[in-house]
Amino acid sequence: MNGQLHRKLVEEFSDIPTIIDSDGMITYVSPSVTRTLGYEPEELIGEVGYEYQHPDNRDAVAEAIEYIQKNPDEVQIIETRFRHADGSWCWIEATLQNRFDDPDIDGILVNSRDISQRKQQEQEYQELAKEYKTLLENVEDSIFFLNIEAEDTEYVFRFERLNRAYEEQTGITTKEVRGKTPTDVFGEDLGAELDANYRRCVQANEAISYEEELPIEPGARFWQTFLTPVITNGEVTQIIGITRNITERVKQERQLRSQKEQLDEFASVVSHDLRNPLNVAQGRGELLANDCDSEHFPPIVKSLDRMEEIISDTLTLARQGQVVSDPEPIALVNVVGTCWKNVRTDEATIEIEDEVTIVGDRSRLQHLFENLFRNAVEHGGADVTVRVGQIDDHGIHVEDTGPGIPEDDHEAVFEPGHTSSSGGTGFGLTIVKRIAEAHGWQVTVVDGTDGGARFEFTDVDLDQ
Repeated sequence: MNGQLHRKLVEEFSDIPTIIDSDGMITYVSPSVTRTLGYEPEELIGEVGYEYQHPDNRDAVAEAIEYIQKNPDEVQIIETRFRHADGSWCWIEATLQNRFDDPDIDGILVNSRDISQRKQQEQEYQELAKEYKTLLENVEDSIFFLNIEAEDTEYVFRFERLNRAYEEQTGITTKEVRGKTPTDVFGEDLGAELDANYRRCVQANEAISYEEELPIEPGARFWQTFLTPVITNGEVTQIIGITRNITERVKQERQLRSQKEQLDEFASVVSHDLRNPLNVAQGRGELLANDCDSEHFPPIVKSLDRMEEIISDTLTLARQGQVVSDPEPIALVNVVGTCWKNVRTDEATIEIEDEVTIVGDRSRLQHLFENLFRNAVEHGGADVTVRVGQIDDHGIHVEDTGPGIPEDDHEAVFEPGHTSSSGGTGFGLTIVKRIAEAHGWQVTVVDGTDGGARFEFTDVDLDQ
């Protein structure tokens, strides 16, 4: 019974017990070789195993056999490629034992198992590791890895690794921080803030992002950080952090905020401190003109009115450049019609070529179109024709049949104070550009279909 059981185990066991002599010739091989390698046992008995080994592995096999014979009490384990019956190669893990003293074996016992799947996985892992290493070494964002030690409800975070970009941007190396906590690296105060963010990521059990101030060195102070938890068996065991130096962006935002505050202050001064005494001067000038007949009063009144016009355009210019935060769908035909009625157009004609809907701020768009219409009538004459239409899927145009704008002035017309009219403030087209940019549009001036001026607005959000 024991002999039958032993035979059954040998035949059905997935491993392949094999016996070879000192020259590597196969004297016995288990029937399990058929399932694994496709050979019948009698095909291999009497064959030299080297001939079935991959040429690159034969030396290692020969060395293992030689070592076993010289060191009979030791075991050798090698990995080698063995030729399958169909001609393909499969990976075999072989355990070699010297059993020449065993009269039932009298040779080297080789126990082999197919590890092709494991080797394929190892190769895939190696390729992934290579890609991972390449990514870490070449990505511009700073990446750091944190290991997490859980102690009841408390967590201890320790740095494991930093990528090249992190080391270059911060001056901190993996060697300096590996195994250390945020407090060890950045001190009590900053370390506590970092710990709080890492803990928030663990407790949320999902990725989080935030901006933080981390004054590592003068050129890198503000960071946009993304944390992603690595979950193993339902527990967060590691955090992968990606952080980007946004110091320059923060500085620019603060500078813009400061400029806006100064602009608002300027607008307030212009609106109240200048306009109030100007209105008093205008009123007194009109009263004085009624009491006295002098040729000097009309120029004075005209100059005061001119000052009021400049103040009004200056305020508009200061306020219209702010980014549109609450746009709404507006029918082009409606806003154009309203603006055309608000402008003194004499005998001029308006043509709306396309019925589309613009997404924007109605009040500001009215300023834009009124300035363009006023400009067209002023330079194109009382009978000018103005056309408004669509450009492709993301643009609109406003063109007239006037004399046009010289090509050399196509950029200059948007500059503050540029005017070709003795009575203009030079702010009209500057306001048009500011309003367009506040909507995220681009504006250019080109020659119109009939030689007039054509203003083209692109990157327009059209609700079609």
